[in-house]
Amino acid sequence: MNKNNRLLYFLAFLKFILPFLLQSSFYEPHRDELLYLAEGKHLAWGFMEVPPLLSLFAWLTNLFGGSMFWIKCWPSLFGAFTFIISGKIILSLGGKSFALLLCFLAFVTGAYLRVHYLFQPNFLEIFFWTMLAYSLIRYVQTEKNNWLYLFGISAGLGMMSKYSVLFFITSLLVGMLLTKQRKIFTNKHLYFAGLIGFAIFFPNFIWQWMHHFPVVYHMKELQETQLQYLSEGSFLKDQIVMNFPCVFVWIAGLLFLLFSKKVAQFRFIGWAYIIVIAILMLGHGKSYYSLGAYPVLFAFGAFQLEQITTIRFKPLRYFFIAFPLLISYYSIPILLPILKPEKLAAFYKERHLEKTGTLRWEDQKNHPLPQDFSDMLGWKEMTKKMAKAYGMLSTEEKKYTIVFCDNYGQAGAVNYFGPKYGLPQAYSDNASFLYWMPDSLNFDNFVLLTDDQNEMSHPFINDFKSAVLVDSVINPYARENGDLIILLKGGNAAFKKMFIEKIEKDKSKTKGY
Repeated sequence: MNKNNRLLYFLAFLKFILPFLLQSSFYEPHRDELLYLAEGKHLAWGFMEVPPLLSLFAWLTNLFGGSMFWIKCWPSLFGAFTFIISGKIILSLGGKSFALLLCFLAFVTGAYLRVHYLFQPNFLEIFFWTMLAYSLIRYVQTEKNNWLYLFGISAGLGMMSKYSVLFFITSLLVGMLLTKQRKIFTNKHLYFAGLIGFAIFFPNFIWQWMHHFPVVYHMKELQETQLQYLSEGSFLKDQIVMNFPCVFVWIAGLLFLLFSKKVAQFRFIGWAYIIVIAILMLGHGKSYYSLGAYPVLFAFGAFQLEQITTIRFKPLRYFFIAFPLLISYYSIPILLPILKPEKLAAFYKERHLEKTGTLRWEDQKNHPLPQDFSDMLGWKEMTKKMAKAYGMLSTEEKKYTIVFCDNYGQAGAVNYFGPKYGLPQAYSDNASFLYWMPDSLNFDNFVLLTDDQNEMSHPFINDFKSAVLVDSVINPYARENGDLIILLKGGNAAFKKMFIEKIEKDKSKTKGY
């Protein structure tokens, strides 16, 4: 192994461990992580929100005890893998140590620092986007068909990770059509590889078909509640902001791909970037949906900047290294919760970060912490208080009691922390938890966890013999701050009928498209 390969793997190791060293241990699993961990206990060929590949890693996490290390291990590990692939692109072009270092800085000073520490489908999606580009680059360099088969496998596994991988597959193929690489479409092995990719994805396609394509319902709901508020301008601005410390690297890579004769054979990568950005922007996609397109740009940009500073402009290398490091002093506390909530909130307030949009949540309002960080707080407190309410029931009453939560974060938290406090399985009609609701339930009592501050004033409360507001979540930095824990006893027949019909109606909604 030569020194450049040794450096590549050493930097990949740093990429893996850095988030563990930076993030404060005060924080708990993210709301989405709690959902995906729950999916690992209900393995299937698909879920309402995502394809099934992430659930396999959730199953392994649960098998290994479900600790924070294992939750964070997989995104950190695939972050390191993604960097290795980017580094391999650099080395295949003839790049050396400076290019590898510059590419590394792009992975640890921008948005990837957060993405590669959250157990969400994004870390798999970004990896497979990068693998798709890498396999085509290597095919162009070698003309060996095995790289086309790697492309097909990456496409299939990518689609089993997140459906938006299809956008990049399409963009790459259209990019090849627009360049001299269109000759690839006369190679029969491309189509064999495509069949392999489809065969990998086929079980999820069948699952979607058998469940009447709930992904369509999920995307419609997402469009109505979140995506419609996103503008093309903010999407483009965020493409700069997300990786601002190394923005000059990916821009150099894009310009290099689009205009340099030295890499004209790879121009399809530049076109693919433009096409996928256009698709996401016009579809009102969230800014981070495009993150998979940048690792390959960082590779080409780092290589180009190394080349132009090898003999001339060599002092510029000091700037290329110093600028990301300087900016990271300010960006890292935004990307990872490195301090306790009160200290972070004070840091943000002192630096007026509300003006940057960093503290704006999905409700379009500014809050003391970024939404992702607030989604990592309050879960254990909530579960303890649910256990307190459940403990107010007699042994006989517990036999006919449902622990019910309004949203998937609450239900995921109660199921994650609950066994330690003697709680039974929690149910919810939100997200994939809806699928796991039994078709028939025998109950008289509810331990209800709700984010509705007016819950006690709703008419259904009168359907119970007693309703006691036991407690509430009081962590001021948690997104679930103010959630109520209510103990409902002695539900009447009218409520039971209404509740069962509501669950049936909710399930039918996901099958209506």
